[in-house]
Amino acid sequence: MDISVVVPLYNEVESLPELTSWISRVMDENRFTYEIILVDDGSTDGSWDMIMKLKENNLFIKGFKFRRNYGKSAALNIGFEAAKGRVVITMDADLQDSPDEIPVLYRRITEDKYDLISGWKAKRYDPLTKTIPTKLFNSATRKMSGINNLHDFNCGLKAYRNTVVKNIEVYGEMHRYIPVLAKWAGFTKIGEQVVEHRARKYGKTKFGWTRFINGFLDLLSIFFVGKFGKRPMHFFGAMGTLSFFAGIIIAIYLISEKLYDLAHHIVPRQPTDNPLFYFALVAILLGSQLFLTGFVAELVARSAPERNRYQIEETV
Repeated sequence: MDISVVVPLYNEVESLPELTSWISRVMDENRFTYEIILVDDGSTDGSWDMIMKLKENNLFIKGFKFRRNYGKSAALNIGFEAAKGRVVITMDADLQDSPDEIPVLYRRITEDKYDLISGWKAKRYDPLTKTIPTKLFNSATRKMSGINNLHDFNCGLKAYRNTVVKNIEVYGEMHRYIPVLAKWAGFTKIGEQVVEHRARKYGKTKFGWTRFINGFLDLLSIFFVGKFGKRPMHFFGAMGTLSFFAGIIIAIYLISEKLYDLAHHIVPRQPTDNPLFYFALVAILLGSQLFLTGFVAELVARSAPERNRYQIEETV
């Protein structure tokens, strides 16, 4: 099979007939073998009934329905597990992504040998309250991930080699950082394609301000787990050691100062009257706690079943 199109959706009953018809037309025109995987994320507007109706007339449609709303990441993860196509295309169900982009994305994966192609909506129809925070998050993600050639990490229109989606796990709000997950999994050939951003035709956006807070926290999680997931002691132990020794150095200074005063018959001040005493105390306690945290995290990591699970590209 050439292409699997994965479409997560939540209350998009109006757009589904037009979207699936459009995808099928593009596939037929380009003679692709394909499947359309629609993942209903607990819709309450009759989207699932529409999916079943569409499937009666289109055998290429597959549907999955959640009992409740779990989020876009969960929907994508289910779609990735089910995808059988050589290339996997993801797009939103609101018709803001154009299926006409599929042939170009497919060729960039199959002919240019990219692992992942992320869409970039250079011209957007979103309000400033959405575009400005998005630009800030994209900038922060570029700096933290080292993927400097992407302008829009969160674009729903992406193309992947099948191997990529089978070796990453998308959860929480991680769908915003799939290129980062792919990089940490060893898929480093990541490119970008300018795509059309269409104005929303039906319904209203499902995202609020909380997504920016959650997105930032998930970015920190990805960075930490990707860099230190298999060796947490390297992070906590290093921070704890630095803090502990900083406290020890301050404590030695305070002791030396008191001994000097006594040797020169100077009335020394009480250690608790010196602010440095409290800095030393906090640094030593914090360092000890960080070191113990790293030790416990290392024990947990060594007990994890995937501790020796690594990405193997090929064997001979």
